[in-house]
Amino acid sequence: MARFKYVRAFITGSNGFVGKWLIEHLKDCGDEIIQLDDSVDIREQERLATALSDAEPEVIFHLAALTHVGRSFEDPITYLEVNTVGTYKLLEAARKLKNPPRILLISSAEVYGVTGQRKNGHPLVEEDQLLPATPYAMSKVAAEYCGIQQMHAHGLEVIIARPFNHIGPGQSEDFVVSALARRIAVAESAGDDKITIGNLSAMRDFTDVRDVVAAYRILSLNATPGQSYNVCSGHPTAISDIAEKLILLSGNKIELKTDEALLRAVDIPILYGSAEKMRSEFDWRPSLPLDQTLADVLNYWRKQIAQSA
Repeated sequence: MARFKYVRAFITGSNGFVGKWLIEHLKDCGDEIIQLDDSVDIREQERLATALSDAEPEVIFHLAALTHVGRSFEDPITYLEVNTVGTYKLLEAARKLKNPPRILLISSAEVYGVTGQRKNGHPLVEEDQLLPATPYAMSKVAAEYCGIQQMHAHGLEVIIARPFNHIGPGQSEDFVVSALARRIAVAESAGDDKITIGNLSAMRDFTDVRDVVAAYRILSLNATPGQSYNVCSGHPTAISDIAEKLILLSGNKIELKTDEALLRAVDIPILYGSAEKMRSEFDWRPSLPLDQTLADVLNYWRKQIAQSA
């Protein structure tokens, strides 16, 4: 059962793609929301402590992070500073409050890394070994262990969410589905019949961001501290299938052209998860079909391009 019917929620990274959808969902649920001010760097211990002391939250949703997997190879130290050290400083500030809140740490399915290859087509479960293959994934594994250490040493109630690929309107073109949708929308507008793409053979587990944030709230209220939870659809989809669906939604004949510059240095061929733990414990499952999400993303970019014309 939920500890609270409504929550006083503190959100880091609230102005990011997921943060904006989380705020909308929490408002719909009647929750009170406090956002970490944009001027506060997650690595600033004293300002974090002041913000949390003023907010007195019941729950913290920790979304603030550097998330671009490819760029993590260019600057791994900064990814560790923000994603790992920043997380630890937040946890330290939270545990020193008079009434320490529950904390939902947003990790990533990338923490499974090479284990995804070794599963031989089987879904990843929460008990699988964490074998990060990228600096980004490494920083997230370390952040998870920061939370576990704080829980065991200080009794902080930390829950870990491991979202797989989440997509939806408003996502940056740094991410594959949004990038494909934008290129198709640009091609539509310009009358082009070709777009550039990266690796189409990779298979990922896609869930609409609106379902993801609903899962986050459920976890913040109901999950067992110290536990990790996959947030996913449980079904792998090839990037090539995503591209074909978007082109079909477009209604235009568009050719896909591989660009070597868009290929990652390390790219796990297949990464998808088991959603059984979320289903069995909370009866949560994605409600929005992939085709609807893709249509929403494509229409979002159509509107953006029309407005900028």
